[in-house]
Amino acid sequence: MTEPLSYAEAGVDIDKATRLVDSIKRIAKTTPRTGVLGDIGGFGGLFSLNASQYERPVLVCSTDGVGTKVKIAVMMGKHDTLGIDLVAMSVNDIVVQGAKPLFFLDYMAMGKLDVAVAESLIEGIAEGCRQAGCPLIGGETAEMPGVYQDNEYDLAGFAVGIVENSEIIDGSVVGVGNRLVGIASSGLHSNGYSLVREICFNRLGLKVDQHIEALGMTLGECLLTPTKIYSETIRNLVRRVPVHGLANITGGGIIDNLPRTIPQSCKALVQKDSWDRPPIFPFLQSAGNLSDREMMRTFNNGLGMIAVVPEASVEDAMEFLSAMGEEAYLVGEIVERKEGEPQVEWA
Repeated sequence: MTEPLSYAEAGVDIDKATRLVDSIKRIAKTTPRTGVLGDIGGFGGLFSLNASQYERPVLVCSTDGVGTKVKIAVMMGKHDTLGIDLVAMSVNDIVVQGAKPLFFLDYMAMGKLDVAVAESLIEGIAEGCRQAGCPLIGGETAEMPGVYQDNEYDLAGFAVGIVENSEIIDGSVVGVGNRLVGIASSGLHSNGYSLVREICFNRLGLKVDQHIEALGMTLGECLLTPTKIYSETIRNLVRRVPVHGLANITGGGIIDNLPRTIPQSCKALVQKDSWDRPPIFPFLQSAGNLSDREMMRTFNNGLGMIAVVPEASVEDAMEFLSAMGEEAYLVGEIVERKEGEPQVEWA
C-alpha cells in the first residue's frame, strides 16, 4: 500500500495520448483549412470568422453521436467509417437550416486507449470533414477505465456553421400545395441500431461476417455503411431552386422529423410506395415483424433528406439532384391540416 503509483498503473497512459495527438495533428491537416488558426494541441481550436460577406450572420450549431453503431464496429474490428457517420450526424442537422459548415470538433472516450483504433476513427472523421467541406479543428480523447470496458468506446461530434439571417430555412414559408422531394439515404445511417441488434443478433442469431443473400453482402458490411453527408448537395440545391423547408430524416424517422419543418396549420401527405427502399429495411421489417408505423418512426427507410419546394420547382429540383448524383423522388405534398389531425399522414 505504500508503493508509489502512476497514472498509467491506474489505467490512463498520458504518454500514449500525447503520441496520438501528434497523429491527429497530421490527419487534421488533410481537412479543409480556410479560417483555421494554428494546429491542434492547444487549449482550444482557433477559427477566424470572416463574416464580411454577411449582413446579419447567424451561427448554427449541432452535436450528436453515432449511438450503438459503435457496437457493430467493435464486432467487425473495423473502425474507419464511423468518423464519417459522426460528422454526418451533426453536419446534416445544420445544413437543413441553410448553414455552411465552418468547423468540426470530436470527443472520443475509451476504456483503454488503443492508438490504432483511435487513429482509424480520426481518419474517418477527417474523411467526413473533407466530404462536408469543413476543417477538423480540435477535440478530446478521454481514457476512462472503469466506465468503459477495454475494447469499448463512444463518440460525439460538434459542428458549427454560418448562414445569412434572411436565408435561414425554418419552414415558416411552407404552404399548402408545396411538394415533398425525397433524397435517398445510403442505408440505415446511424439510427435504430439498438433495434437492429435485437433483431439480427438476439432474435436471428446472425454473425457480422455472415453473408445475407437478401442484402447482397455480409451483415456487418451492410450495417457499417456510412451515413451520407448532404452538405454540398443541399447548399447547391438552395441556390438553384426555392427550398421552403428541409428535414433531416434521422432519429424519429419521417413521422417525427417532417413536422419540424412545416407549420402547425399544414400536414405532409406522404405517398409511402413512391421511393425505393434499400434491402436492409424490408429485411428488418420482416425479420422483426415490425409495423409500418414502427418502421417509419425508427428508421429513415431510404430517405435521408426531404425538401419542401413549390410545385413549379419540382422538375428543376429533381433534375438538379439527379445531375448531382443523387437519387430523388417526389414523395408527397403539403395539405391543409385540421385540428387534431397528425402532421404526417400516408396515402
